[in-house]
Amino acid sequence: MAGKKTILVTGANGQLGNEMQVISAAYPAYHFLFVTKEVLPIDNAETMKNYFAAHPIDYCVNCAAYTAVDKAETEPEKAMNVNGTAVGILAAVCKSYNAGFIHVSTDYVFDGSATTPYTEDFRVAPVNTYGATKLKGEELAQQQNPGSIIIRTSWVYSSFGNNFVKTMMGLMKEKEQLNVVSDQIGCPTYAADLAAAIMQIIHSGKAEAQPGIYNYSNTGIISWFQFAEAIKELSGSKCMVNAIPSSNYPTPAKRPSYSVMDTIKIQQTFDISIPAWKDSLKKCLQLL
Repeated sequence: MAGKKTILVTGANGQLGNEMQVISAAYPAYHFLFVTKEVLPIDNAETMKNYFAAHPIDYCVNCAAYTAVDKAETEPEKAMNVNGTAVGILAAVCKSYNAGFIHVSTDYVFDGSATTPYTEDFRVAPVNTYGATKLKGEELAQQQNPGSIIIRTSWVYSSFGNNFVKTMMGLMKEKEQLNVVSDQIGCPTYAADLAAAIMQIIHSGKAEAQPGIYNYSNTGIISWFQFAEAIKELSGSKCMVNAIPSSNYPTPAKRPSYSVMDTIKIQQTFDISIPAWKDSLKKCLQLL
């Protein structure tokens, strides 16, 4: 594709990968390659090198991840392979082929003990296997490729894939009442907004000069219970939503009780304006 910069997007069939496919239509100046693990196993260094040798790539956006938080507790090797090892391989290949590397990480690298929003340089201390594997991916990306951009995000949902919003919508149709935890606090992220931010970073031309870790989530601070209440309100559901403590809803993986991240750095560095969580939730529900 003469003159067009090529963007490789891994994990193309996930929430963020699908949103990247949607937004790609708004960026005709770029050539996009969307791949799934079946087409391109990112944990195979040889395959990755061959792919990059055959396709001149300017940017790689890694949306591939093992995201089953509870399952990761019993499948640590599987989670580490995708969230850790493969990220290091991808970062190294990008460096050797001069491609910009943007990797998506998580708020779960923090332990949830803070009381004010996490900045990018706050001490990391994951409380579950998923968080530990994602942290390993961050570390390997920065070791193998100091030019990497890592975006930590939280509570991701979309009209694609499986997520809290779609689960709530389904349960609210089936049940008269639901119990939702009210003592885990964070910020939802609409994957379409995150995809837009990633494209703005690439299009700004500043990515190479501004590597490092960035936080991204929609603005506003809520609990999962408040998130469920908003879904109920905006969808017109009559389902009763009850607030419960986390202790009443034990899960195999411990969750951080506070996951709010400070997003000033990404806003100022790349001139990104971030929508409020409720406005984005409205947009997503219109699609559903």
